[in-house]
Amino acid sequence: MKLYRHPLSGHSHRVQLFLALLGVPHELVDVDLLAKAHKAPDFLKLNSFGQVPVLDDDGTIVADSNAILVYLAKKLGRADWLPEDPAGAAKVQKWLSVAAGDIAFGPAAARLVTVFGASLRAEEVIARAHRVLTLIDAELADRDFLLGARPTIADVSLYSYVSAAPEGNVDLSEYAHVRAWLSRIEGLPGFVGFQKTAVGLAA
Repeated sequence: MKLYRHPLSGHSHRVQLFLALLGVPHELVDVDLLAKAHKAPDFLKLNSFGQVPVLDDDGTIVADSNAILVYLAKKLGRADWLPEDPAGAAKVQKWLSVAAGDIAFGPAAARLVTVFGASLRAEEVIARAHRVLTLIDAELADRDFLLGARPTIADVSLYSYVSAAPEGNVDLSEYAHVRAWLSRIEGLPGFVGFQKTAVGLAA
């Protein structure tokens, strides 16, 4: 498998993390976003949206990080990471939607300001980040992972940008359950970390 990614992209990292947790051999292909390589004709043939990550599984091309997580779990028959029962699958989908919505417009957006210089209102996206982190912290008060006793792709989908939230000036000190959850993920066999940037509260 070949993963087209950028090392500072949390969307890319969540796929890299899942591949590592599954022990799947893969090749990392860095895409130079500053040089607009993701908008080049060759890359647009892989993903017409011009975004990383993209997975090339021996000619099967899958774009969108959450779609790739689903693809990998289904292809490899890993119902432990993506439940087959309707209720379990729906719970995972809820968190994938949170990752694509509240996380993307909260912690991820706050980090875009400090790491990439995005022209967003920092106070607004930081406030969004704290709202979603408060909800996640409450969800984790009585369980180890988002769905219960074991991790799923829901946890993988949220991990990268939550772990890097301090880079966007989002303080995690008040979220004890979130911090414990991050530690549990980091203790999983095969874990690979998200490349750190010395900005924001992480400076």
